[in-house]
Amino acid sequence: MTPERILQYVWAFAPPLVIEAAVRHRVFDVLAKQGLTLDALAQATGVSSRGLAAIVGVLTGLGLLVRDDSGRYALTPESDAFLVSGRPGFIGGIFRHMSAQLLPDWLQLTDIVGSGKPASTVNAAREGAPFFAAFVEDLFPLSYPSACMLANALDLARASGPVSVLDLAAGSGVWGIALAQASPYVTVRAVDWPEVLTVTRRVAERFGLGDRLTTAAGDLLEADFGGGHQVATLGQILHSEGVERSRALLRRTHAALAPGGTIVIAEFLVDADRRGPLRGLIFAVNMLVTTDAGSTYAFEEIAGWLTEAGFTNPRQLPAPGPSPLILATRG
Repeated sequence: MTPERILQYVWAFAPPLVIEAAVRHRVFDVLAKQGLTLDALAQATGVSSRGLAAIVGVLTGLGLLVRDDSGRYALTPESDAFLVSGRPGFIGGIFRHMSAQLLPDWLQLTDIVGSGKPASTVNAAREGAPFFAAFVEDLFPLSYPSACMLANALDLARASGPVSVLDLAAGSGVWGIALAQASPYVTVRAVDWPEVLTVTRRVAERFGLGDRLTTAAGDLLEADFGGGHQVATLGQILHSEGVERSRALLRRTHAALAPGGTIVIAEFLVDADRRGPLRGLIFAVNMLVTTDAGSTYAFEEIAGWLTEAGFTNPRQLPAPGPSPLILATRG
């Protein structure tokens, strides 16, 4: 036995920061046009050769770049698909938030564990609204494939009459937008803080769906949800709310749905015994760092809350995201 596996974590913070630097300096965008030597890449990006040499070495070691015998760097299929801005699958935007928005709070983790109090409270309007207004648009591509799959699972393309979607904690509007793309009969009521809804509307208009979007600003336990909706989506929001607010939110959502309506929950699920998956367990620490009561939950926990709120048939739907979606029906 050696300590090698543990020692790997000493520098585990480095890869996301290296990727952030590469995204910010357009390394992937430039290499999408053609393979380049280090000097040519430095000239094209306008960064120092020394700095570039350091990060392209790491990117090559991570399998995000390759270098041929003539010293030309090129993208791999993975980086070409997901780290070139403008590509449909681009997820590089989230890395732009690492050093300025995500890591500073995590640097206080030792004190936070001791006190149990977060460094910030992103689920509170004063702090959270500016944070998410700057953040949510870069989260769009992470949820879009799952949202499109959901539209197919709900068979919206065959809708023959109005379908009202309640998009709670709408953010970029990704869930409502994907469902509205599936059918001209779909309209969306988006609920979020006012600053965030500005982003929601901008993205919806970019997709040509602004005329099918209405908005309701405010806290999720106070905003006007309307009623009679056929679908309600809660995309990655329960983890920030904590148990009691999540249960109250599910009760409010039940009341806003028409009989037979469907609630859809996207979350970073963990196993019932909380032994995995690792991503969900790490995200629970992120909630410790940034919320008063948030965490990650098992399907069994959320299913219990849904049943308590009056929903029937809690079930999981496989999705291309980090966790399956949770669906339930208003009885």
